[in-house]
Amino acid sequence: MEGSNLVTLIFVVAAVFVFLQLRSVLGKRTGSERPPFDPYSGTGESPADKGAETAEADNVITLPGRGETKADAYREIDRYAAPGSELNEGLRAIRDVSKDFEPATFLSGAKMAYEMIVMSFADGDRKTLKNLLSKEVYDGFAAALDEREARGETVQSSFVGIDKADIIGAEMRDSEALVTVRVVSQLISATRNKAGDVIDGDPDAVVEVKDVWTFSRDTRSRDPNWRLVATESED
Repeated sequence: MEGSNLVTLIFVVAAVFVFLQLRSVLGKRTGSERPPFDPYSGTGESPADKGAETAEADNVITLPGRGETKADAYREIDRYAAPGSELNEGLRAIRDVSKDFEPATFLSGAKMAYEMIVMSFADGDRKTLKNLLSKEVYDGFAAALDEREARGETVQSSFVGIDKADIIGAEMRDSEALVTVRVVSQLISATRNKAGDVIDGDPDAVVEVKDVWTFSRDTRSRDPNWRLVATESED
């Protein structure tokens, strides 16, 4: 598959760059740094995890598929979803065309992307959202931001954490890989009007939020990025 070896190297590079900036662990870039850590692949190393003396050793990468049996390829998938189940079959189909796809490492990246998207929407950060969302989803988010700003409203949010995240669906549609994730998170959020009065939410209360999000990637493309293509909230 064209570009399959790139999947393990980067996932939404711009998004990871912003993520690292938010945590103040990325200094001024000089152009000579190693590529940013890829949260979805689980094969990269962050600068904090690896010193300069071991960086060269990391350049040796085992190509996927060499000497690998079907049992090896599906081992992690079978641990995550029962063999024979619809979810297992969907994950296997994605693994067949994306040799480095593993449910656990993908889920870790999806959780990271979830937090970034939630907070970027609260902050009105269109640049970050555009890198993480499909065009259709971004247009919907941008329209909501436009309306909020036109009313002079602001959102005060704090992301407490994710209680639980599970892959609940996976499938291939032609060359498009789709993975659906259910996330239960804890969030503090309040919307204020122009006068600064709280008109929605509570700045002192932690609320539970349940979302079902679907991420997609064209496996024929050289672009290794996964993007959010559908959102749904649960009561």
